[in-house]
Amino acid sequence: MTDALEVEPAAAAVLFGDRIEVARAFGENLAAQGEELGLIGPLELPRLWSRHILNCAIVAPLLRPGLVGDVGSGAGLPGLVLAIARPDVTFVLIEPMERRVAWLNSQVAALGLSNTSVVRARAEEVRLSRPLDQVTARAVSAFRTLIPLTAPLLRSGGELVLMKGAGATAEVESAAKAVRKYRLSNVEVITLGEGVLQDVTRVIRATVD
Repeated sequence: MTDALEVEPAAAAVLFGDRIEVARAFGENLAAQGEELGLIGPLELPRLWSRHILNCAIVAPLLRPGLVGDVGSGAGLPGLVLAIARPDVTFVLIEPMERRVAWLNSQVAALGLSNTSVVRARAEEVRLSRPLDQVTARAVSAFRTLIPLTAPLLRSGGELVLMKGAGATAEVESAAKAVRKYRLSNVEVITLGEGVLQDVTRVIRATVD
């Protein structure tokens, strides 16, 4: 099955640096098991690096040392990818589905990610020992829906770093009510990867006051 895996783009070594071997191992594991476990679709292997792994890795510089929660981790996109790229950051992957939790735990062990733990819970029900410094999510739901799920998990001054599609700006505009209710500030859409990736990555970043 791995013979259909996309050839590693040159940008991979640049984005992962000395962590590239760990990233390759993750890519191989996801290619071998992802479709069978329902983590990725059957058409994703030829674009696994460009559309998924590197799409997540480009976000790594936005993270700060501290505790970062990834909501709805699923296949580990972006949580596992970011944990590989940023060993100086502590991650907690939040995922409600048992099968996906098992996959995430298996990868944390196989890849030796000592900076990562997995919690089986829905975002609105999770109970963490301390507030998060930042929260990430990718392809979970609309920004206005994500705000009440993620903002309460953050400390005052904590930050949302949410991966979005081409409609990110429109999502921000339609979330005005939730932005006010949950006291978000500095809400912005950042475009990453221009001239580096095949497809740019858009991130909605916001601070919780």
